Amino acid sequence: MTPRQRFHAVMDFRPFDRLPVVEWAGWWNQTIDRWHGEGLPQTLTDRYDICRHFGLDVWMQDWFRPRGPNCPQPASHGSGILVDEAGYDALRPHLYPKPAVDRQRWTHWAALQQRGDAVLWFTLDGYFWFARGLLGIERHLFAFYDQPELLHRINDDLTEYSLAVVDELCTICTPDFMTFGEDMSYNHGPMLSKDLYDEFMAPYYRRIIPALRDRGILPLVDSDGDITGPVRWFEEVGLGGALPLERQSGVDIPELRRNHPRMSFVGHFDKMTMNRGEAAMRTEFERLLPTAARGGFCISCDHQTPPGVSYEQYQLYLRLFHEYATEAGRQSTSLLADLAGG
Repeated sequence: MTPRQRFHAVMDFRPFDRLPVVEWAGWWNQTIDRWHGEGLPQTLTDRYDICRHFGLDVWMQDWFRPRGPNCPQPASHGSGILVDEAGYDALRPHLYPKPAVDRQRWTHWAALQQRGDAVLWFTLDGYFWFARGLLGIERHLFAFYDQPELLHRINDDLTEYSLAVVDELCTICTPDFMTFGEDMSYNHGPMLSKDLYDEFMAPYYRRIIPALRDRGILPLVDSDGDITGPVRWFEEVGLGGALPLERQSGVDIPELRRNHPRMSFVGHFDKMTMNRGEAAMRTEFERLLPTAARGGFCISCDHQTPPGVSYEQYQLYLRLFHEYATEAGRQSTSLLADLAGG
């Protein structure tokens, strides 16, 4: 199978030759800096060249950010850049840039996709993420109660922008999947209630997801932390799955699969095992293998590989990954055939 055929077979719950061996996110700069001193060629700095060096399946990503290049920056992390509707009016010329798509880049990527050599995906800001960045962490949480009209206005504008991005992008090619950047959960679960989600986020997801589904683009949500509960909220509005399923936050793939049998997932390999030796990593792969062999789940690091992992340890991780990816493919042939027949 080509990398693209393999991705679609897994995500469509069909038999596959092996799992994708993939880093869904790039590595921390500090990780690459360390590896450059431990054997990674100094000339390798491009994310996709590094993927090829390690023999990874290549998934190529673009993030279409609704802030223009001259948009003001917050004074500090989490502080925001506006306080009210007047501020949003003043900021609006710096938001929702057009054209959004680098046509030269995507035309090149589309050729790789057409050959099956790459899986293409893109990210849009989600309805919790974007407003939080504009208002700041604290003000954003109060705004659900104090400034509901402003939040609805922001999310309505974001939806129009995102729909235009999808239209523009699909004149070049149809990406294989996409993610909404949300990060609305941390280690104790979501930062808003289901009622607030239904009022401020769900209506806008219901507007954009059909435009993605109609084109054959698989929509996923990207939220760190414990998303065990909110996954159902996203499923209700048509999202097809989630990543990165952080293990340290208590996410458990067997539980997700039991509760969401047809959703697709990416990630969940506990990055904290990657510098603990072969036995620890094997135990982690063994935990994930039964779910992965049944399809709809691409194992990958549950976030970016941390700089505490040496070049040698990462190479061991990849050797084990290939071993278990192949075993998952072997098991998938009989397991998925039995499921289809049942």
